[in-house]
Amino acid sequence: MTPLKIAIQKSGRLNEKSVALLKNCGLNFENYKSSLISTVSNFPLEILFLRDDDIPEYVQDGIADLGIVGENVINETEVNVQYLQRLGFGKCTLKIAIPNESNLQEIHDLEGKAIATSYPVILKKYLQQNKIDATIRTISGSVEISPGLGLSDAICDIVSTGGTLKSNGLKPFAEVLSSEAILIGKDGVDRDGVVKELMQRIQSVLTAKETKYVVLNVDRSNLDTILQLLPGVKSPTIVPLAEENWVAVHTVIQERDFWEKINRLKAEGAQGIVVMPVEKIIM
Repeated sequence: MTPLKIAIQKSGRLNEKSVALLKNCGLNFENYKSSLISTVSNFPLEILFLRDDDIPEYVQDGIADLGIVGENVINETEVNVQYLQRLGFGKCTLKIAIPNESNLQEIHDLEGKAIATSYPVILKKYLQQNKIDATIRTISGSVEISPGLGLSDAICDIVSTGGTLKSNGLKPFAEVLSSEAILIGKDGVDRDGVVKELMQRIQSVLTAKETKYVVLNVDRSNLDTILQLLPGVKSPTIVPLAEENWVAVHTVIQERDFWEKINRLKAEGAQGIVVMPVEKIIM
């Protein structure tokens, strides 16, 4: 069987979490830090380590069957690929930023201004959508310094924490695009059985990451109220305890609801609440 090929970032902000995701899927591979290609020993898959800008075109052209790359890169390269799964990491935004002392107030004040960016395609579409005629100056590298050098009135760049903007005397002005890591595939690849199996593994890891496994003890007189607060994957598991009229309840809780649920459970008589991470959930 010819192995599938998946392309991921060789270095940069998506590399570490892409590698961790694949390893959490039970894939065994080595030498990923010193090689451009690594063979998975227990799954028909080869991993290509590439520049993130190259990944979408490798997938579009069928050199790689799959890829993990930021949505911003996909949009900028304008490739024809399938979106298979949002991965929930590598989140950032593409923003227009202006100098702290700038008197620009609203987005249409950019009319006639110069904007420096490494994402001219995305920026051009954004300006067209907002009917703004501005000059786009394409710069590869650190665009944050261009206003200070008099090269532009604003910049458009990826922002994660905002620290780089602050250190260069800039402030966010408008959000152009929200981005995260995406699993992409060449056209029709989602019909492949091996791809389906890999996607099932990925989805089980992502689902588990969003949940907590909870065990709690409760008197049977309060059980119905507790169960109303605890929808599980199917339904909570109830186990009788040695103490008469007491049971242990096993279930999973969505991470986003965790603290609200825990406090409500305690208020309704739950005791001995144990919370554990979930490694994988197979639906």
